[in-house]
Amino acid sequence: MAAATAQPMGNLPSGLGICTTAPDIFYLPELVFGGLVWILVASTHVQPENPLGWVMFVSVFCFVMTFLWLVIFACGAHKNSGGWATADFIYHFLAALFYLSASVPLASVTLAMKNSTNFRYYQIDIAAVVFSYTATLFYFIHCILSAIRWKSF
Repeated sequence: MAAATAQPMGNLPSGLGICTTAPDIFYLPELVFGGLVWILVASTHVQPENPLGWVMFVSVFCFVMTFLWLVIFACGAHKNSGGWATADFIYHFLAALFYLSASVPLASVTLAMKNSTNFRYYQIDIAAVVFSYTATLFYFIHCILSAIRWKSF
């Protein structure tokens, strides 16, 4: 716990500091659970296309953007200009909203599949729903901690 509080909340970390400070420690779980949603939804028969297309868009978009955000912070590129704390808060707020807007239809589609003939797809979709809500939680916590850091500037 001492490593998580070693750096003041008002400073943006770089390098390995992103693996030891809050809220940046949530980058890796966001990538893992977002990637799992992407993989699980992609491995099932996409029916109906519309809500699951949105789930795929959100999971791929957030995975790529979070990875880019992680690389920017790890390389220290954010030290060159101001406004990164605000951008970090805004991105994670939007990502939490996107994941919430994708998790609800995914759960609805999964509930509708309960009596379907392909029980394996149903089980995979249940796992995708759990991971989607978990990713939503991680993005939401990251958003709150980013807002606290943003306000401390």
